[in-house]
Amino acid sequence: MFLESLLVSTGVVALAEIGDKTQLLAFLLAARFKKPAPIILGILLATIVNHGLAGALGAWITAHVRPEVLRWVLGLSFVGMAVWTLIPDEMEEDGAHVAQRLGVFGATLVTFFLAEMGDKTQIATVAMAAHYGTPLLVVAGTTLGMLIADVPAVFVGDKLAAKIPMKLVRALAAAVFAVLGMATLLGAGAKIGF
Repeated sequence: MFLESLLVSTGVVALAEIGDKTQLLAFLLAARFKKPAPIILGILLATIVNHGLAGALGAWITAHVRPEVLRWVLGLSFVGMAVWTLIPDEMEEDGAHVAQRLGVFGATLVTFFLAEMGDKTQIATVAMAAHYGTPLLVVAGTTLGMLIADVPAVFVGDKLAAKIPMKLVRALAAAVFAVLGMATLLGAGAKIGF
């Protein structure tokens, strides 16, 4: 169960992040400033803080919501995430304007943190932390997933984006969320005490 929470959260976020606005932000910042180290460090710190808060919320939900209600809320959340994942994100250029005032690291930190607020990967982190009951492993996994998707964006830029079949990636991520949602709604976790 522990390894599953780490691996599933890593894979789900890595897939969901491809084509997401924060990946597009990584492309934009990398193309404009050509300084990968501060961009990657900003992504890492922003994700740890943002997903850490989401993991804490997931843990609180687990502790305060009855298991029967939690199963339905989580199952429907995962199904909703499946639908949301199929909708492409668009990126505004606000991140680049912030970078001019805060420097590359500061701009990355602030813009990534704000871009992740209410984003599908943050909501997924809340749901997976509540589902698995292992918020630290889920946050580690979602952070790793974010880095798996965004670090190559920093180094390769938009050249890679044109070659990735975005519809296929979104469909795979949506399928993962849908399977998690249906498994939760059908009580798959009941065998292990969830």
